[in-house]
Amino acid sequence: MSDLDRLFDKALGAYLGLAIGDALGATVEFMRPREIQAQYGTHREMVGGGWLKLARGQVTDDTTMSLALGDALTQGGAPELRALAHGDEALVRRIGQAYVGWWRGKPVDCGNTCRRGILRFMHEGTLAGPQNDGDAGNGAVMRNLPAVLATLWNDAAFESLSLAQARLTHHNPLSDAATLGLGQMTRLLLRGASVFEVQGWAEAWVQRYPIFRYAPYKGRATAYVVDTVQTVLHGLFTQPDAEAAIVAVVNQGDDADTTGALVGMLAGAHCGARALPRHWLDRLQPATVRAITEQTGALLALAGELAEEPAHV
Repeated sequence: MSDLDRLFDKALGAYLGLAIGDALGATVEFMRPREIQAQYGTHREMVGGGWLKLARGQVTDDTTMSLALGDALTQGGAPELRALAHGDEALVRRIGQAYVGWWRGKPVDCGNTCRRGILRFMHEGTLAGPQNDGDAGNGAVMRNLPAVLATLWNDAAFESLSLAQARLTHHNPLSDAATLGLGQMTRLLLRGASVFEVQGWAEAWVQRYPIFRYAPYKGRATAYVVDTVQTVLHGLFTQPDAEAAIVAVVNQGDDADTTGALVGMLAGAHCGARALPRHWLDRLQPATVRAITEQTGALLALAGELAEEPAHV
């Protein structure tokens, strides 16, 4: 493959990996590992169902909110992204409207913190609420991949965009740190870093934010962003490939759609779309695959317009 083809494959792998982990994990969301074991043995088949009674291959808010963010970014384009760096709020308002449109479309699921933030934006027009201990959930992290792709070669734009979209619903230092941390790990993998190299980066990051220390793993996979990050990094760094990592993480239960989505994003960014398990890709709903594929190309084109000198891994 050419360098451009390789990059597209890795970016598409991250986005499809996110959707795969979402669809697989949703079946066992809010279950405990012993309950999953009793009902499924090891849960590894994309069958739908779960508390949301999903169709086979159907995704949840992790993927659909990501697509809403990506649509806003591609509509705003490079001019609005450049203006964001100078304090212009047009793009953040566009993103807020995209989240409102997503919510009004009656998604299959919407977390309480996301709902509260979207309603605040609707009624008050504010781009962030006051900093809140109750905003330390994983909803901002789960949907940030389009921001990562659109700013792949621009460090300042990555940080400003990631935090702006996050704080529309989640204004909390732990949410901020996790959104930037997992986003940076994804950027490194997309730019060619090995999982081993990213683990080294993660170890240094954990030195700065010890609360996210994932070894020894504490076995909690809730929507609290600390539990989510620990589960995702433990799965990524202890399993041999993308399939094993996604299976290991979703079988922890609890917020399994989001933990599955995030480990799928990271593992997919490493291995690329062509290496993702075909039996899962074939079960994702075709409309989801089409939307992700089209958006991935558009976001990478935007990244090219915003590119600074590419950073070396």
